[in-house]
Amino acid sequence: MMNAMWLLCPICGNKTRMKVRDDTELKNFPLYCPKCRQESLIDLKQLQITIIKEPDAKTQSR
Repeated sequence: MMNAMWLLCPICGNKTRMKVRDDTELKNFPLYCPKCRQESLIDLKQLQITIIKEPDAKTQSR
């Protein structure tokens, strides 16, 4: 039987609306949290979440 879990927001720690299984892999996935209204770019492999840092628009050179 496959193990499934709710993805937790990396910012506030609450449940999001996404449920994943053991064999789910996500790359550059925009995870939205309805509670804190933040979007995080994540990678997911073997139920391990990695937050991807994006460069700030203010710090980018033209």
